[in-house]
Amino acid sequence: MNLADRVGRVRASKTLAVTAQAAALKALGKAVINFGAGEPDYDTPDNIKSAAIEAIQQGFTKYTAAGGTPDLKKAIQEKLRRDNGLTYGLEQIIVSAGAKYSIYSLFQILLNAGDEVLIPAPYWVSYPDMVLLADGVPVIVPTSAENNFELTIDDLQKNITPRTKVLVLNSPSNPTGSVYAPEKLRAIAEFLEDRDIFIISDEIYEYFLYGGAKFYSIAQFSDKIRAKTIVVNGVSKSYSMTGWRIGYAAGPAYIVRAMETLQSQSVSNPASIAQAAAVEAIRGDQSSVGRMVCAFQSRRDYIVGAFQKIAGIQCPCPQGAFYVFPAVSALYGKTYKGQKIAGSLELAGALLSEKLVAVVPGIAFGDDNYIRLSYACSTECVEDGLSRIADFVRDLV
Repeated sequence: MNLADRVGRVRASKTLAVTAQAAALKALGKAVINFGAGEPDYDTPDNIKSAAIEAIQQGFTKYTAAGGTPDLKKAIQEKLRRDNGLTYGLEQIIVSAGAKYSIYSLFQILLNAGDEVLIPAPYWVSYPDMVLLADGVPVIVPTSAENNFELTIDDLQKNITPRTKVLVLNSPSNPTGSVYAPEKLRAIAEFLEDRDIFIISDEIYEYFLYGGAKFYSIAQFSDKIRAKTIVVNGVSKSYSMTGWRIGYAAGPAYIVRAMETLQSQSVSNPASIAQAAAVEAIRGDQSSVGRMVCAFQSRRDYIVGAFQKIAGIQCPCPQGAFYVFPAVSALYGKTYKGQKIAGSLELAGALLSEKLVAVVPGIAFGDDNYIRLSYACSTECVEDGLSRIADFVRDLV
């Protein structure tokens, strides 16, 4: 018996695969340095855990409304107004089982077979596969390091067709760490204002900004663009709550209603206990976020400086998120103990097998010339891992 055709269209998440490989080696007692995981190494703050415990003790352990509890929706509403200057009614906000599921739901309710989705590359690994699962067509739009890996109006003009239905924007970016400047977002907004194209604005790394970079949502630039933009965010990264699985989206009410219908027939609702914790995360003490960002900036500075000392690797300095995306194609064609490094897959494989350093190959993000490393791990791991990579590169012939 055959599986559904849609299963054959998609690949398993490469970032999760790298994390699983690293975990398997660690289970064997190997001293693995894991730069693959896209989650902070900090524990969830105590005030958030206490809110979850209190919810359990009070019996808040049943189903909730499919689109989230009123209390959490109000907290999200307050956050969007406070931090982003965006005003939404509660009927325009949905809580999901992670920001990832919010994006998955959006593709399911927005796309018909053959509809095209513009995805700037490098991109988060899941965007194209989510589009394929919705019978859409991912249109990959290459960007360049020279342009800070940002989409341009020229890129849009070259790639928009009558079938274009959605544009995906991700700032700060996974994997590059680039952050769109306000003038660039404004130009994109003005270009798209009168076109029938939805915008999914993935803002999950909003608080992770360095060196004076500031965050702007494209939904801020006009009422017209806000009416076709769906803002996606969550608590996973900012509050080190990746396993709690709470994300949210805000946008036109008719889109949110469709997402709620889909959610009611799939996951039913986000976990009640995790929603109670998310209320405390959004409304409570925010000092843990600042401490984490400060630590990440120090790690970013170290890792970029260390790469600058390794011949053959060029590492742009990211403005946001918690990843570096160094260019490594100058190493291709060389060998390590007889293993030829033909591309990012071979490089990542050799680093893991020979140096026990887990990185994600750039080909998973749409650009084989790079690898991605997360610096959301301890300073000791960053230092040890970069030392191992330097040794590996030094021994290439």
